[in-house]
Amino acid sequence: MAEYLVEIKNERLSFFTPAGEVKALNDVSIHLKEGEVLGIVGESGSGKSVTAYSLMGLTAYPGKLIGGTLEFNGHHIEKMSEKEMRAIRGNEISIIFQDPMTSLNPVYTIGNQIEEVILLHTDKNKKQARARARELLELVGINEPDKRLKQYPHELSGGMRQRVMIAIALACEPKLLIADEPTTALDVTIQAQILELMMELKDKLGMAIIMITHDLGVVASMCEKIAVMYAGKIVEYGTTDDIFYRPRHQYTKGLIRSIPRLDTTEHEKLVPIEGTPVDMLNPPAGCPFAPRCEECMKICLSQMPPVTEFEGCHYTQCWLIQKEEYEAEGQKG
Repeated sequence: MAEYLVEIKNERLSFFTPAGEVKALNDVSIHLKEGEVLGIVGESGSGKSVTAYSLMGLTAYPGKLIGGTLEFNGHHIEKMSEKEMRAIRGNEISIIFQDPMTSLNPVYTIGNQIEEVILLHTDKNKKQARARARELLELVGINEPDKRLKQYPHELSGGMRQRVMIAIALACEPKLLIADEPTTALDVTIQAQILELMMELKDKLGMAIIMITHDLGVVASMCEKIAVMYAGKIVEYGTTDDIFYRPRHQYTKGLIRSIPRLDTTEHEKLVPIEGTPVDMLNPPAGCPFAPRCEECMKICLSQMPPVTEFEGCHYTQCWLIQKEEYEAEGQKG
């Protein structure tokens, strides 16, 4: 029995475009045990979704895996054919996409779309599939399930459509659920309901969740571990407490400073991260965050910092930490 349900080691993935090679993922490593919740946070374009899609074998042309290994539940994803991937996709590993309206087929009823997944991956007949579809709609908190099964996606609200997407993703009780910004298009109260529902289902089914989001508030309430991504790299990784209370990378600190807080007595200004994300066609030689970092040193622009490990699973890549440790050693000496 493998120690981890998901183990991605040193993944490198590029998109070969007419303009050149876009290095979307550069040496990404992630591991996740059964029943754990991992949050992947970062700005748009940092590589969050690409990491998740590659785990499902959904890297679209012209994307290509050029290095590293991806293991899931004993399967070597990078070595599997499309036919083999189809057998585990939706069955052992499922995904909730960002926009339910574009993920659901507008010309088929909700019932048709849920039943299709059940008939494809299980040995249930049409009648059993219909009963299971009804059961799934009840499970995700949709009222009048019999009526909803006969309706089309455009007849449902955004929150309901997202619940239908969760029902489809859970149809075969997967071991891993990837949630790609599942609450982006929803209002705050519906967001809270969807997240609560996902956690309830996680406990009920014992599945692991990879939560992709740029909303740090979401990961604080849901995730045990957080990977902070920037420009195709994991710049900091640790438990939720590590990231929120002991952030070490300047980018992580910037993200946390830009969240509105309710526990302050004075009116504090939100501090945005100045500048724009790096051009992935021409990434900098050193730390990718260096051009936007207020504490940037000369070495940051020319060399990638080594990994610095702290207590537990917490690690980061930042020259400032190296400098702090070197100065601390000097004072001891």
